[in-house]
Amino acid sequence: MILTSLLFATVLIMSPDAAPEPRAAVAQGVLVGRSETGIDSFRGVPFAAPPVGSLRWRAPRPAAPWDGERDAGQAGAICIQPPSGGDPGVGPGPMSEDCLTLNVWAPTERGGEPLPVMVWIHGGGLNNGSGTAALYDGTNLARRGVVVVTVNYRLGRLGFFGHPALTAEAGGGDLVGNYGLADVIASLEWVRDNIAAFGGDAGNVTVFGESAGGVMVTRLMISEPARGLFHRAVVQSGLGRDQSTPTYRTADGSPTLEERGVAFAVAAGLPTDASVEQLRALPAERLLTPAPSFYGGDLMVLDGSDGGGLIGEDVAPAFAAGLEAPVPFIIGANSAEFWWMKPSDLSPYGAIDDAMTADERTAFLEAYGGADGYDAHVLSDLVFNEPARHLARLHAANGHPTYLYRFDVVPESNPEPSGGATHASERPYVFDTLHTVGRPMGERDHRAATAMANYWTTFATTGNPNGPGRPAWPEFGAGRDRLLEFTNDGPVAKPVPFAHRLDLIEAYYDRIR
Repeated sequence: MILTSLLFATVLIMSPDAAPEPRAAVAQGVLVGRSETGIDSFRGVPFAAPPVGSLRWRAPRPAAPWDGERDAGQAGAICIQPPSGGDPGVGPGPMSEDCLTLNVWAPTERGGEPLPVMVWIHGGGLNNGSGTAALYDGTNLARRGVVVVTVNYRLGRLGFFGHPALTAEAGGGDLVGNYGLADVIASLEWVRDNIAAFGGDAGNVTVFGESAGGVMVTRLMISEPARGLFHRAVVQSGLGRDQSTPTYRTADGSPTLEERGVAFAVAAGLPTDASVEQLRALPAERLLTPAPSFYGGDLMVLDGSDGGGLIGEDVAPAFAAGLEAPVPFIIGANSAEFWWMKPSDLSPYGAIDDAMTADERTAFLEAYGGADGYDAHVLSDLVFNEPARHLARLHAANGHPTYLYRFDVVPESNPEPSGGATHASERPYVFDTLHTVGRPMGERDHRAATAMANYWTTFATTGNPNGPGRPAWPEFGAGRDRLLEFTNDGPVAKPVPFAHRLDLIEAYYDRIR
């Protein structure tokens, strides 16, 4: 019986169908990944030291080396976060503060030339999500000849938090407040230094992200420490007119990040003059309640020179001044982003009703066909569609290749009366992972996923999404307000839909800001 077992094990080991475990030598040591159907994967790779204990609320430190070989067959823990309500972009547990890991997918057969690299930054309102979700599996993108990297970064109050004690500790020489963005930059530095071990080209890196991940990409575009770490950028439903929260001051008198931090610490039972030791002694789970608000200004930090120098200006003004990274740029949004919400439901954008003049309200209602149309569509246009067009116009005017899109693919199995493509619904199309959706997806969906993944990977390769066998995507620019719309019948190049609505919103923004 023992001999039989040994012989059986030997047959398994020697079987020609059993792929050898791939290895990659990175700066910290040797990784042992997995190989399946022509794609090598490496999961749970630390790109920074665990931000725990005295490293909580500090800039990421380099990952420690290890002896021997490190198994990279399993994803790492997701970062500490509140319940997500079933978002498939979260991924499986466990949760841990020790979560600064990334995952890599690369073709097993790579040829002689280094491959383009695509680094994904997940969404989730800076409160939720991970790079480990099956939705973001990089296998099918890697089959198109790219190396795919997905990243975890600190979330919520662990990733975006200010307090006078932390500011005093930093002393002007260390990061304050914007830890999550610093994690993403650290991951890009790790990619620069190590991606060649997986066949990737450190000189051809595309950052792409959705929702809060798209917001992170716009910040990378204007961050001096991120300059040169990427060479193309894609923003999917990543806002664009949103304003960051200054660490030390606010122009409108609203609470600063530090004042919000003090209020939270007091509510958690700490004194108003809590020390860094007392703050770091708080259990991580305590930082989840109440959940910080992205739209309420709790999370995205404008730190400037006072807080580590990651970003010193809001996105739209920085683009307007030509301060953004001079890289090829894709930006766009979905046709029915927040279709279930009225303008009054989402602060601070709900204030649009209060700030409107009587003439503006009349014009808006007419443009949207009445109150019902206004309630159904203005929020998507206000938060996503017009800001995407605005940044596209600014980037193109600055002389950089720019491509605008609109996603309007709706599966027949869609259970929602959305009237269009809802927020985040483009993700499984971009990754060509429709099998993760959990309901039937038709032939037209698979055609759309093939097209979208092909456009994205071609863009990552050349800086231009166009290629043979698919409709041409026109470059966006002055006098060329044309985009590519992904529809149920396939991609279509066309003028920007509902431009008259977006013009009204643009004029409104110009008046109030």
